[in-house]
Amino acid sequence: MQRRAIIYLIGFIVLIIAFVISIMARDARAFEGFYITFGAFLTLCILSFLYKDNPFYKFAEHLFVGVSAAYWMSMGFWTTLVPNLIGRLHPPAVRPFLPSVADAEPNYWYLLPLILGIILLLRLSSKLGWISRWSLAFIVGTTAGLNFVRYLRSDFIGQIYNTINPLAVFGPDGGFLTTDSLSAVVVFLGVFCGIVYFFFSKEHKGAFGAASRVGIYLLMVTFGAGFGYTVMARISLLVGRMRFLFGDWLGFIN
Repeated sequence: MQRRAIIYLIGFIVLIIAFVISIMARDARAFEGFYITFGAFLTLCILSFLYKDNPFYKFAEHLFVGVSAAYWMSMGFWTTLVPNLIGRLHPPAVRPFLPSVADAEPNYWYLLPLILGIILLLRLSSKLGWISRWSLAFIVGTTAGLNFVRYLRSDFIGQIYNTINPLAVFGPDGGFLTTDSLSAVVVFLGVFCGIVYFFFSKEHKGAFGAASRVGIYLLMVTFGAGFGYTVMARISLLVGRMRFLFGDWLGFIN
């Protein structure tokens, strides 16, 4: 029954595409209206999952994944392969697309990533798939090494640098800055109590336990704020879809 419904849905979409082609041949404005209507149809298909899993949701989901994969594959080809591989190995070949690169000298060192990329495609073979591990190991190792230095500098050292601040902050004129000083004290106490909570070599009792409980509260506030920020981001996407449905499609709001 579900397979039959999917077949009916695909037939319906094919009829819509044929209808769109006939409209495009006559009036471009009518195509714009159909574009908005089709976008509303896909939005309602996605929202239909709130009721239950159904063929309309699956169609919209598969269409989104397929279009996204095709788009990013095209973007990767024109923004990565063409300038960074073809433009490096044979610059005159990219003259119609990148005239600034066409007169450069070939760099045959880029044959190495070409070979590694071809070896990576051997993963599609059941017999030679093990060879692709060499390329995969190179990718993982290089990425881990580069990101380690970047994250060490930005996250680890940067956070330590921003934590080690004077508790008493004075302005250029020598005046005491109450707000900045209070912020520095709160940061210091928050970092200290958070570290105390994760110190398990001593039983959390007395003043040590109080500081540990403060660390728990700070962690809860931090995680709650992060979760709330994520929820608000999703709600903003929902608001955008609702504005599209009730504004661009139905015209109820401006």
